[in-house]
Amino acid sequence: DCERCQCHSDDKRTAILYTLLSQNLNHSRGGRGPAHQRCLCHQRRTVCLRTPHVTCQAASNVLVKTISFMKNLPSFHLLPREDQLLLLDSCWVPLFLLGLVQEMVTFEVMETPAPSMLKKILLDGQSKREEPERTQPTLAAVQRLQCCLNTFWSLDLSPKEYAYLKGAILFNPDVPGLRASLYIESLQREAQRALQEVLQPLHPEDQGRFARILLIASTLKSIPPTLITDLFFRPVIGNANIVELIAEMLYEITGGQLAP
Repeated sequence: DCERCQCHSDDKRTAILYTLLSQNLNHSRGGRGPAHQRCLCHQRRTVCLRTPHVTCQAASNVLVKTISFMKNLPSFHLLPREDQLLLLDSCWVPLFLLGLVQEMVTFEVMETPAPSMLKKILLDGQSKREEPERTQPTLAAVQRLQCCLNTFWSLDLSPKEYAYLKGAILFNPDVPGLRASLYIESLQREAQRALQEVLQPLHPEDQGRFARILLIASTLKSIPPTLITDLFFRPVIGNANIVELIAEMLYEITGGQLAP
């Protein structure tokens, strides 16, 4: 595992300093066993946005447009409020990611600073009652996310393709607890049929495009909401619940407040 990581060469000096401070920290705590070495492999390295102000603003704009899309769908508006919230909770991440692709939002990350062992030594025992540290995205998770986005960009979807695909993703009848699941299933079939009809004149020579789009869209559901929240929104919303904030946006934003 972490002890077998072979990627210490790039940060040898950092690892040495970490080891020295860790030994001091271990000694100050009564010698509870050897301190863990910092794993530098991409599976465990944590990252943050290189330009958080710019990227978070772009992500917030995409989220507003995503909520506007849902709010302005009459078929979604006619669903029971409970079903709307269940679909929102289940589908906001893939819909948001489609928005990132459509708006061509790119971003870069950088490695987060190593934990300040000196600070922990000086403040040991003084911050045990404070809130736990926020989780940070790993480099591996961000690379998987960027791979999904790059794959979608390679499809070069048209605005109509995006719109119908969003409908097919939003109206997911498999979400547990839905009251109008049969009606939602019919809405999903309608969106998929509309997507197929759009594809025929746009890509008559590509018979497998419809299946390929749906397959690639399914990969968006594998992206955990915690990753999207921690990466794009946690710097802005702090410890607030992102789903609760989105629900407030859904029911409080009016058409006049939205950017065209």
